[in-house]
Amino acid sequence: MGLGLSVLIAMKATAWMLLYLFFSRFGFTVLAIPLLYASLISWLVSIASHPSIDLPMLLGKNPDGTFPILSTIMFSPYLYFNRAFSMARRFLTGDEPYSQICEGLYVGGWPASPRLLPPGNPAIIDCTSEFPRIKEFKGHSYLCVPTWDTRAPQPGQIESAVKWACRKRARNQPVYVHCAYVYILG
Repeated sequence: MGLGLSVLIAMKATAWMLLYLFFSRFGFTVLAIPLLYASLISWLVSIASHPSIDLPMLLGKNPDGTFPILSTIMFSPYLYFNRAFSMARRFLTGDEPYSQICEGLYVGGWPASPRLLPPGNPAIIDCTSEFPRIKEFKGHSYLCVPTWDTRAPQPGQIESAVKWACRKRARNQPVYVHCAYVYILG
């Protein structure tokens, strides 16, 4: 098993802090301040995503999948880094955007565009706390279950998501469950 999210984010926070110290030591204070801010935000996210704390609501994701403007501004170093990393990772690995589990049920990573969704206007169960619902998906049924990457939703969240998905499937609507990144099932 790999390193957990909180450890990886702490490592990123440390890298930002080291860059801040490097640039500030050589007099590039204006350039160094955003690095300090990115480091502090990353440390905060690292603590909130630790399994013993597990506080995905820190980022302020709304039930409709949007982020309040204040959260977007405050957590921008974390949020935009994740979006860029997700797109770069998908491009470099060539991973398929989703896998079909059975007829009408798909799992995959964050769909950054409509072309990354399964066919048939699927209902979407979003299991991310750090990725927004894309504006083009407003016509899709949507359920937000904010969860840190590498963590599981709470049992009550799982139960309500399963019931919601069963109602959609009873109407022959496909369901797409996504986390942050693509994990292809073999």
